Amino acid sequence: MDVLKRVPVREQDAKERATNFEEVCLGYNKEEAMAEASRCIGCKNAQCVKGCPVAIDIPAFIDKVKTGEIEDAYQIISEASALPAVCGRVCPQESQCEGKCIRGIKGEPVSIGKLERFVADWARENGIKPEGAKEKKGKKVAVIGSGPAGLTCAGDLAKMGYDVTIFEALHEAGGVLVYGIPEFRLPKQAVVAKEIENVKSLGVKIETNVVIGKSVTIDQLIEEEGFSAVFIGSGAGLPKFMGIPGENANGVFSANEYLTRSNLMKAFDPNSTTPIMRGKKVAVVGGGNVAMDAARTALRLGAEVHIVYRRSEEELPARVEEVHHAKEEGIIFDLLTNPTEILADDNGWVCGMKCVRMELGEPDASGRRSPVVIPDSEFVLEVDTVIMSLGTSPNPLITSTTEGLEVNKWKCIVANEATGATSKEGVYAGGDAVTGAATVILAMGAGKAAAKGIDSYLEG
Repeated sequence: MDVLKRVPVREQDAKERATNFEEVCLGYNKEEAMAEASRCIGCKNAQCVKGCPVAIDIPAFIDKVKTGEIEDAYQIISEASALPAVCGRVCPQESQCEGKCIRGIKGEPVSIGKLERFVADWARENGIKPEGAKEKKGKKVAVIGSGPAGLTCAGDLAKMGYDVTIFEALHEAGGVLVYGIPEFRLPKQAVVAKEIENVKSLGVKIETNVVIGKSVTIDQLIEEEGFSAVFIGSGAGLPKFMGIPGENANGVFSANEYLTRSNLMKAFDPNSTTPIMRGKKVAVVGGGNVAMDAARTALRLGAEVHIVYRRSEEELPARVEEVHHAKEEGIIFDLLTNPTEILADDNGWVCGMKCVRMELGEPDASGRRSPVVIPDSEFVLEVDTVIMSLGTSPNPLITSTTEGLEVNKWKCIVANEATGATSKEGVYAGGDAVTGAATVILAMGAGKAAAKGIDSYLEG
């Protein structure tokens, strides 16, 4: 075995998977996982842990995988993470734990994410659950939103002994894990539902179809329902658009709507009661992970799909793995291209999109080179569907119905990064509701920090 090279992970063939919604990556078996774990050199000052937003003891769990002690590996992971099977699939490990792996200096970094996934899947298949609290504290905490921030905060508080209730606006728990990430990346019943069951096994209660700000307010939760503290992990589900002519045409979607209908409402199923429009030629505007998810979903629904992004491939914000998979499946990348108008036919349906070619100029405030329009470069991309994937912002319903909750100019809740504390006593917040749209693992890190903050507050 070449210790400088990763043990390859099995995947569905690109041509085959482009026609189905089955999971792309098939993961390691036990033999492969033990072989990959043996590549870890067990650093004393482990940089990988510093790169993990929830601070999993990575060397310790990998050491258990090396020797085949998988249950012990799972309990080590679950001390820090409420959603290991999710994180092993969707975390950007290449820029976090694996990005800091010492093995990666002279070879390929250890496949930490794939090992975490293997351990979590093994535990699920063998009925292993995370360990709960030994003593109860007799205090109630409300958690708003059952996405990664809410589930993490709730799970950690339950392990501390608090009586936790999650309030979820939709009919199904999971937040972005169920409505935002496609089945082929994150199976809903086999993975997400089971992770949520693990959180519930710690004693967490989940109430669905409760819209905070409509069904009940935060003030009522504290003053009338007897909750000692509240965590807001409601995410960022309000889509952004470009503001160009034609965005109201039939056949223009936000990526949020498109993915929610496909993932949560199963609109990709021909027998669905809410089928989604299947475009023949689809343009997805944007270059992040959500854009890749929307594009790969449209491809599986039978379309020719174009990613339209105004910068070059080097600046694509999506994970390298997601871009690689999209290319393998046949998605066309129209880079250094920017839409200027969406064209519609006499019946109001999309029939094309005017675009201009771009070139990269000087770096902007973020350090990325700013795209500049090339004169006289306008052309029309013939499409019948446009999906806008330009990011999202928090829904203002909660902040507009809660007295004393400070927000910034982007309508995000202002919260202490270390504790999650907001301007309102007893109310904490984290994840996309605070930062705007970000990654699952960063939301989990915020939920974890807020759980500690809430515990410190309630323990005085």
